[in-house]
Amino acid sequence: MPLHRAWWVAAVAALVIIGAGACATTAGLLVTPLHDEFGWSHGTIGAASSVNLVLYGLTAPFGAAAMDRFGLRRIVTAALLLIASGAALTTWMTAPWQFVLGWGVLVGTGCGALATTFAALVADRWFAARRGLVAGVLTAATVFGQFALLPVFALLTDVDRRAATGTLIGIALLVTPLAWAVLRDRPADVGLLPYGATRPEPPTPTAPLTRAVRALPLRRGSFWLIASAFAICGASTNGIMWTHFTPAAHDHGMPTGIASSLLAVIGVVNVLGTVGSGWLTDRLDPRLLLTACFALRGVSLALLPGLFGPVVRPGMIAFVVVFGLLDVATVPPIIALCRRLHGADGPIVFGWISVAHQLGAGLLAFLGGLVRDAAGGYALLWPATGALCLIAAVLVLRIPARPRESTPHELAEDPARC
Repeated sequence: MPLHRAWWVAAVAALVIIGAGACATTAGLLVTPLHDEFGWSHGTIGAASSVNLVLYGLTAPFGAAAMDRFGLRRIVTAALLLIASGAALTTWMTAPWQFVLGWGVLVGTGCGALATTFAALVADRWFAARRGLVAGVLTAATVFGQFALLPVFALLTDVDRRAATGTLIGIALLVTPLAWAVLRDRPADVGLLPYGATRPEPPTPTAPLTRAVRALPLRRGSFWLIASAFAICGASTNGIMWTHFTPAAHDHGMPTGIASSLLAVIGVVNVLGTVGSGWLTDRLDPRLLLTACFALRGVSLALLPGLFGPVVRPGMIAFVVVFGLLDVATVPPIIALCRRLHGADGPIVFGWISVAHQLGAGLLAFLGGLVRDAAGGYALLWPATGALCLIAAVLVLRIPARPRESTPHELAEDPARC
C-alpha cells in the first residue's frame, strides 16, 4: 500500500521549517563578528534581532491567512526567497540599516510566515488522524533547526561569518523547488482525503488579511486564557532561558562555552519532548497535558539557582533533560485546543496566540536585564518565573473543554459567526 501523500507533505514541511528555524540562532553568532568587522555597538546589532523577533511574531497570523487564501506552496516559496534575499543582503552590507533591513525585516518576515502556524496548518489540512503527532514532529523540526545545527553554524562563523549566512542561502534555495513540487494546498487538489478521514471536510472561507483580523477572538475568554498561558510560556523559555541562562551560569563561574552547550542539549532533548507531547495530545485531554507541563517547568525553574556552579553537576544535567522535555511540549496541546475551540480558524488563532508568546519572551528578556543590573545577579528571576508557570497551569485548567454556543445577541453583532 503506497504511503499517503500527507506524509510526504509533512516531510517537506519539516525540511522547510528546519531551514527557517536555523535563522533563529544564527543571529546570536553574528554579533561578535559584526562588532569586530564594523565596530558596531551591540545595541545596534541587537536592533536587527529585535525587529526580527517582532516581525516573526506579528507575521504568523497573517502568514497563516495568506496560505489559506493563496495556497501553501506559493506563500512557502515566497517566504523562502525572502529568507534567502535577506541573508544575501547581510553578506555585502556596509551599514547597520542594511542589517536591519536584511536580517530584521526580510528574514524576520520570511521566518514568521513559516513559524509554528505553518505546522498547525499542515497538520490541520492534511491529517484527520495523528494531528497531534504531526504537529509535534513539525514543531520539533523548528527546534532541530535552531539548536541541532547550532554547532555547525558556530564552526562556519569562526571561519567567516559569510560562510554561515551563505549556508542559510543555500538551504533556502535548495528547499524552494522541493516545496513547490510536493506541497499542495489541500488533499482534494490531488484527489485525496486527509489522512485518516472518511469524508471531505467543508471548505473554509478565503480572505487573507481580513480573515486574519476577523479570526481574532477578542471576546472569547478561552482565547485570553490560552494567550496568557502562552505568553508565560514564551517568558519562561525564549525570554529567560535563551537570553539569561548563559550569563547567569557564567556569573557562577561556568565557562560560556559549556553553558551554551547545555542550551544546545536542551534543544536536542526538545525534539523528544515535542514529539512525545504530540503523541500524548492525540490520547489525553490537552488541558491536563498543558497543566502538567507548566507545573513541572515551574518547579524546575524554582530549583535552578541551587544547581549553578563552575562545573556541570548531576543536578544540572537532570534539569537540562527535564526542561528540554517540557520546553516546546506546550505547542501540540495548544494547537489542539485552538482547533477544538475555534474550528477552521484554529491555525490563524494560534498565530495570534504566538504573538503573545513573543511579547512575553521580549518582556522577560528586558526585565531580566533590569533585575541583573539592580540586584547584581539573577537569583530572584528563576523562582519568580517558576511562579508564573504555576499561574499558567491554573489558567489552563480554566479553559473550557468545548466551545460554548454563541448567543443570538452575539450572532447579530458578529455576522461572521452566522
